[in-house]
Amino acid sequence: MNATAIRTLVLGACMMLACATAQAGRSCEQKHPTVNGVQRSLALAQETAARLDQTGAQVVAIARVGQDLSPYHLHYSHMGFAYRDGKTWRVVHKLNQCGAARADLYRQGLGEFFMDDPFDYEAGFVVLTPEVQARLLPALRDNTRVARLNTTAYNMVAYPWSVMYQQSNQWALETLAMTQEPAATTRERAQAWLKLHGYEPTTLKISAFKRLGARMTAANIAFDDHPNAKRFTDRIETVTVDSVFAWLTNSGLGGAVQAVR
Repeated sequence: MNATAIRTLVLGACMMLACATAQAGRSCEQKHPTVNGVQRSLALAQETAARLDQTGAQVVAIARVGQDLSPYHLHYSHMGFAYRDGKTWRVVHKLNQCGAARADLYRQGLGEFFMDDPFDYEAGFVVLTPEVQARLLPALRDNTRVARLNTTAYNMVAYPWSVMYQQSNQWALETLAMTQEPAATTRERAQAWLKLHGYEPTTLKISAFKRLGARMTAANIAFDDHPNAKRFTDRIETVTVDSVFAWLTNSGLGGAVQAVR
């Protein structure tokens, strides 16, 4: 798709998105998309597809910059898996609707994935090893298998070693574990596999004051699944894209992180 073709899609996309529901941790405030924003999202999708084609991969871990996480020294905010469907790339990921306390799985094109009011127009991806791809791809194509470990109770800062809640990046990580280990048929077993293979979550420093304010004002944030010993010392562990990408690279399950702007 060239630049002219992208422009022809912009107005229609704007009209479609104007009535769309906020997703992935955003507030429910209705924001009308701009022509420039939609055009940049579509351009990013086009460039990302071209880069993915060049890798020869069938499956990659993919992420976007949906929020500014720089105060926590993090870059990417939300991840899923992009897989090849014929000549098209599709993304399977988990989205939190309107800041609510639940989330569901979605299968979207790259254009939709990047059109969710991003903080920055950048994509990041990690090409998984051929062995990991071969085990993961059949599950991504199967609606039943891909939802096997999905927990609808959502918490943006869910504790990685609990099954009380599940956030978007956590679902992706646990689903990957499920496909790599036949015995990982439950979330508990998937988490055990991740521990065994050296995954380490990100530790955020969040004060009691901030925790209280977040819990009182946001339905999609909770801290009651975190161990008291860590929570009361302001250490909140959670699954972040940056930690998953680093683990994939360091463990040999994937290559280096590649950025697309």
